[in-house]
Amino acid sequence: MFSKKFINLIMGFLKKKLAQVWASIHINKEKKWIRNPIRFQDQWFRELIKRAENTQFGKDHSFSEIKTIRDFQERVPIHDYENLNPYIESIRNGGNDVLWSGKPLYFAKTSGTTSGTKYIPISKESMPFHIEGAKSSLLHYIRKRGNAEFVNGKMIFIQGSPVLEDVNGIKTGRLSGISAHFIPKYLQRNHMPSEETNCIEDWETKIDKIVDETIDQDMTLISGIPPWLVMYFEKLIEKSGRLVGELYPNLQLLVTGGVNYKPYEEKIERLIGRKPDIIQTYPASEGFIGFQDDVDKDDLLLLVNHGIFYEFVPAEELGKENPVRLTLNEVELDTDYAIILTTNAGLWAYKVGDLIRFVNKNPYRIIVSGRTKHFTSAFGEHVISYEVEEAIKEVMEQTNTVVKEFTLAPQVNPVEGLPYHEWFIEFEKIPSDMTDFSLRLDHALRKRNSYYDDLISGKVLRPLKVSVIQQNGFNNYMKEIGKLGGQNKLPRLSNDRNLASMLEKYV
Repeated sequence: MFSKKFINLIMGFLKKKLAQVWASIHINKEKKWIRNPIRFQDQWFRELIKRAENTQFGKDHSFSEIKTIRDFQERVPIHDYENLNPYIESIRNGGNDVLWSGKPLYFAKTSGTTSGTKYIPISKESMPFHIEGAKSSLLHYIRKRGNAEFVNGKMIFIQGSPVLEDVNGIKTGRLSGISAHFIPKYLQRNHMPSEETNCIEDWETKIDKIVDETIDQDMTLISGIPPWLVMYFEKLIEKSGRLVGELYPNLQLLVTGGVNYKPYEEKIERLIGRKPDIIQTYPASEGFIGFQDDVDKDDLLLLVNHGIFYEFVPAEELGKENPVRLTLNEVELDTDYAIILTTNAGLWAYKVGDLIRFVNKNPYRIIVSGRTKHFTSAFGEHVISYEVEEAIKEVMEQTNTVVKEFTLAPQVNPVEGLPYHEWFIEFEKIPSDMTDFSLRLDHALRKRNSYYDDLISGKVLRPLKVSVIQQNGFNNYMKEIGKLGGQNKLPRLSNDRNLASMLEKYV
């Protein structure tokens, strides 16, 4: 008789080898669209228009007469959620064949700024691509590293509650909670936390329970947005007195998305005690847009064969009545674009709200450079997230400082002196010389934004001011406004003092 330990070793070896073979087969299939992105984008455009001809939206916009992309752009203006809301309300009230054929399979709930809760449709045709994107990111990693050891350990997906409400027969909840229903069977045995814990709504209670369930497990893969990971790791350390890497010596991989990982990188590496492999992904409720297909690079492969037709609006065109709309073959490198999606869930020329920048066109690779609604331009400088995140990362490295969280707002009417940018920063490791840190940060931003540099040089603005936030101040603020955890994220930039005034009590 073979021992149980021996059988487990054999099964683990086979599971790992099967994952490596699967990764090779999968990536060889994907090369077809990776090498022919424009052709596949054209195919998706034609298919989406054809499928929606007889929907209410298709009839309202004369889809039967659309023959070219230019026809589409003339008939279908760029939409945000408010524009599409009458159609979505019709679906929520029981309407059929409204934005897409039939009814959505799900509504993904997201938080809106002007429209309250948003209900983003997910169709039976689009849902598989959400799952495919996540799966493909892991298979690309396995192929790149030649290492699938993590499949034999425990994996945790820190996500929203999988409990869904029913809206006229359409299951409704957070995207991460919806995705929890699609974890493959071959991962379910190793998947954590328990279903009972995963259903807890209160975020702090949920994280405490996750810590209790995982602290003595052999965790090899951990997934969640960076602020969730930081909170989870801090609580693990608080309870065990050990670094995360000591608790989990076989921890191989972090999978993250939602916000840029870079500002959290040093903090997370300090909590773990070493540098794990990272896969950054770009999952949105509207569609799975990209993932880091090369673990040694920070950019994301744009998914052009996943139920989405893309358009791109140059950042300087935003706000115009008829902005320039470019297709994939018309974009340039190192230029910021608002990303516009037409999807097989019934979103048409939909403005997601993100700015992206192409860093490669063979294949098409992007970075997320900011949010269209999150910027600071009170003086015409139009500072975006990518610039402030890169600036603060540079200065952290120069000063041996660790920043836990930050945001930026303009001070247009100071009590005395010139206006300035005010940075609210919570430090994990505070700089030894705050004046030097502030000057370095100001210089780093000036290097990245010529308009800001001109304003400082021209004595229109004075150098930035840093206001230090007390420990856990940002978490306390998010808790105060009822947005701690879930898919809620602190904006990096504001163009007014609304957020800044709320944070002043935590300085």
